[in-house]
Amino acid sequence: MRATILSAALSALLLAVPGGALAQDMLIRGGPVYTGVEAAPEAEVVLVRDGRIAFVGAAADLPDHAGVPVVDLQGAALFPGFTDGHAHLDGIGAREMTLNLEGAASVAEAMARLEAWAVAHPEGPIIGRGWIETHWPEGRFLTAADLDAAAPGRFVMLRRADGHAAVVSTPVLALSGIDAGTVAPEGGEILKGPDGQPTGLLVDAAMGLLRAPEGYRDSPAAPREVYRAGFAVYARYGWTGLHFMSAPWGDVPLLEEMAEAGEAPIRVYNSVTPDGAAALFASGPRSVADGRVITRAVKMYADGALGSRGAALFAPYADRPDTTGLMQMTREEAVPVYEAALRSGIQVATHAIGDRGNASVAEWYAEALEAVPASERPNGADVRWRIEHAQILRPSDYRWFVDLSIIASMQPSHAIGDLHFAPARLGDARLDGAYAWHSLVDLGVVVVGGSDAPVERGDPAIEFYAAVARRDLSGFQGPDWRPDEAVDRMTALHMFTLWPAYASFREDELGTIEVGKRADFTAFDLNLMTAPEAELPNAKAVLTIVDGEVVYRAGEDTSRP
Repeated sequence: MRATILSAALSALLLAVPGGALAQDMLIRGGPVYTGVEAAPEAEVVLVRDGRIAFVGAAADLPDHAGVPVVDLQGAALFPGFTDGHAHLDGIGAREMTLNLEGAASVAEAMARLEAWAVAHPEGPIIGRGWIETHWPEGRFLTAADLDAAAPGRFVMLRRADGHAAVVSTPVLALSGIDAGTVAPEGGEILKGPDGQPTGLLVDAAMGLLRAPEGYRDSPAAPREVYRAGFAVYARYGWTGLHFMSAPWGDVPLLEEMAEAGEAPIRVYNSVTPDGAAALFASGPRSVADGRVITRAVKMYADGALGSRGAALFAPYADRPDTTGLMQMTREEAVPVYEAALRSGIQVATHAIGDRGNASVAEWYAEALEAVPASERPNGADVRWRIEHAQILRPSDYRWFVDLSIIASMQPSHAIGDLHFAPARLGDARLDGAYAWHSLVDLGVVVVGGSDAPVERGDPAIEFYAAVARRDLSGFQGPDWRPDEAVDRMTALHMFTLWPAYASFREDELGTIEVGKRADFTAFDLNLMTAPEAELPNAKAVLTIVDGEVVYRAGEDTSRP
């Protein structure tokens, strides 16, 4: 049942409080409440006092609540606050301000968008992202020639949706000194045509060769504006928090400042770029604004992405036998960082997509954990290390996640997009360990759900649908796409609520609707637990509450155009 949200009394209260912030007492009723607690999964009402849950249960058992403002859900379904366990807040904000090629159905459509953008923005570099060629009738990557025709003479850089490849225009190649004789760095690839000249596409580490004109920035807006845009979009989608992967170390003070100033409407858990590792190890975990922004993890990269054939595999790609992908890090580089993280109490999150990438990371984790005994770690045995994506595994390597208590941080929407090309990349046999949410959960592994936005849209309804349906948005699944790896709805709920809380060391405060926990809630106009599967992607958040404050309500869209 779809619903308009909030009672007249609540609307009046919102107008009376500066900035639209809601007083931290409220009584929520008028729709189904899903607590995420196995023993008591449903309730009728939730009472909040001082930003904490004071009561959850049957309406008949409510304690005194005289004078507490009422939130009438009007049929909307309430859940624990949804948390995106893997996203890039800077990229989400920048997507709102740069050329967005998401959904472009062909080379021709992508270049039509570029041409229109170039006309509308006649000055300066053109930065964009979001293209993905796997559905395109042309059956190829973009090239510098495409960009040159659409935006003659312009500096153009367009990242592929996964962020692991970029196509650039001829002026960028010239400025960067990339020509037929340029050798790609280890962990990267420069695609070249039959004539030996670069096509304009660079993969993974090769993107480090690119040079920008003076004054270039990834977004035309100041960083604060980029983050404001990202916050607004995510609050509107219904997220009460996100785990910010590859958070730029230099931006951490800005995010902390924004939180202290009341400009961070949702929670941020930072996993910083490797350049900030040493400083974070020295300072230890950081937390400001009563935990609104926490920084206590470092993000490393083991390999590339499957779509650009950068994911590191044990055997060659089925559709390109000359390559097994690209490792981005060696054991000698990784293990000392992991050991330093253990000694400083900092969590480690490592990107690994291919089966070789995942196995390598697990082996390096094991080596570091063996070298630094629990007695020398601030967290003892409770380190909660993560592998981000854990996308293609050999089933024999599931044991690593069990034996080392590795958190598998996975993105369901990747599976429903990748199903259109992963079988060709991998061959059928390797699909047995691909996007294996159900297999890992059955083994007791904590599987954190995320979106990897802006690689994907970042919509919690789509992510929830992908986890339980394992079909693309049209309902297509394809032959033998391992349908048994889909999960039930309670598991999917945990993937986006309780398990991200655990992965950020906050399961005692967040992740379920229980007395004493922080009042973080997401309400959708569609009941995710009972609605027909095909309708799930259409669900819209109508209310987002963090610490008992309404940070988004339907009808008051604060996101940027």
